Amino acid sequence: MTRYARQTLLPEVGLEGQTRLKKATALIIGAGGLAAPALPLLAGAGIGRLIIVDGDTVALSNLHRQTLFTEADCDHPKAKVAAARCRAINSDSVVEARVEALTPATAPALVGDADIVLDCADSYAVSYLLSDLCLAENTPLFSASVLGLGGYAGGFCATAPSLRALFPDAPDSGASCETAGVLGPVVGIIGAMQAQMALNHLLGVTPSPLGQMVQFDAGSLRSASFRFDSAPEPETAFRFVAAADLSAQDHIIELREGVQPLHPAARHMAAQDLLSAPTLQDIQPDTRLALCCATGLRAWRAAEAIAPHWPGEIVLVAASAS
Repeated sequence: MTRYARQTLLPEVGLEGQTRLKKATALIIGAGGLAAPALPLLAGAGIGRLIIVDGDTVALSNLHRQTLFTEADCDHPKAKVAAARCRAINSDSVVEARVEALTPATAPALVGDADIVLDCADSYAVSYLLSDLCLAENTPLFSASVLGLGGYAGGFCATAPSLRALFPDAPDSGASCETAGVLGPVVGIIGAMQAQMALNHLLGVTPSPLGQMVQFDAGSLRSASFRFDSAPEPETAFRFVAAADLSAQDHIIELREGVQPLHPAARHMAAQDLLSAPTLQDIQPDTRLALCCATGLRAWRAAEAIAPHWPGEIVLVAASAS
């Protein structure tokens, strides 16, 4: 009896499908709660190469949902521990651990090396960065988010619209699991859904998971899904860039107070003061405006307000993703 006997019995898999999985490279961004079910399921299914990217360490307060880890793993790099677990599950898979945060500087090479991307990061700045890159590279992106008792998983880019097409505006809230709380089972359900979507795509199961959104409410134990194949890409999109990509020719505004600016040429300014700034009236049409903050949310909201008045490009810099 072979390792994959139970799944190759399925007409959707078979030997041909198993070969597809073996040849696939999956890039997983984030090794936390969503990755806890997704990684073992992908490794167990026989994905040939897994690249796990996470710069954080295991913390006791996260173990209720990051079930890939134990108390003995606390303070160890999540990417390395997760990679070791995946290797223990399936020695046939090549598993690489990258102990680093995904940034606009490192993301292009990582995405370019993958057949599919799973966004398991708890950061909308990372999610939109991945969506922009995957759209440009024609790479499938399976992105998910969980907060409180609800969450979603969706298939974006490649043959489907991007994350921006479905969520073109800045998020209403900057809440996270750390600030708003979350229950473990809903994270497990959504993470497993991500893995299923990824496998469905690689195996060519129809209908395609690309262009499909699945939502789950753990409070009512109800789920819903819809397709967004015809969602238009937004006409205006504020790209996330790395602080290292900025130059003295850019007009750089640091929106955080009392911190060292992300760039030597940056000026401190409150978001509400941008529209009344004297320099706004005397800007060259091709000058790029860079708005910097901690997560990118404040910068994004400021960009939406100033965009009708700014003649050049506006980009966002998130200190947490730089």
